[in-house]
Amino acid sequence: MRDFDFETFLPRFLKALGETGLMISVAFAVAAVVGVLMGLLLYATRPGNLLANKPTFAVLNFIINIIRPVPFLIVAVALIPLTRMIFGTGLGPLPATLPLILVASVAIARVSESNLVAVDPGTIEAGAAMGAGPARVLFTIVVPEALGPLTLGLTYILVALVDATAVAGVIGGGGLGDLAMKYGYARFDWITVIVVVVSLILLVQLAQWAGNRLARRVMH
Repeated sequence: MRDFDFETFLPRFLKALGETGLMISVAFAVAAVVGVLMGLLLYATRPGNLLANKPTFAVLNFIINIIRPVPFLIVAVALIPLTRMIFGTGLGPLPATLPLILVASVAIARVSESNLVAVDPGTIEAGAAMGAGPARVLFTIVVPEALGPLTLGLTYILVALVDATAVAGVIGGGGLGDLAMKYGYARFDWITVIVVVVSLILLVQLAQWAGNRLARRVMH
């Protein structure tokens, strides 16, 4: 094993940590909005639901079912031509956010739909009986009732994004995954690998703690 040079490692580590943070924050912020909206649309357009629309539901459901089973690595590689068109390059943390957003959005959509479907139908029927329209029932009854479990579901996706950024780093996305491969594994610097692994574990724990804390506040 090579001698560990802390002065050289620290700036590399901080840069990689910043890139990972950028990928996670951008991808999660965009995917949360897109995914929740898709989940709401899936729920509302289900046959027999508030805004039942079979063609819309079928198309959305089909798209999600196609994308969800594909491993993130395959999605990221398949989207390289598109990331080059949009960003001018397929390398770096910003281009890596595109496949992260796509994968996270469909996962959030499915999680959102599952939590919304679990809302007590009696509560929805009571709101409709009081004269509330479909949109009002959806946003003032269904969403608030599902908010706690939905927060936990979003936390799960956030944790999965931390893992996915490490994979993105292996194929040129930068971040901690790139640091572990380029300066750790390739140079037999196992201290760097260990530091990256511990950092990813801490990021996951932080994300889970924050999500659990927020969910408890929402449910109370």
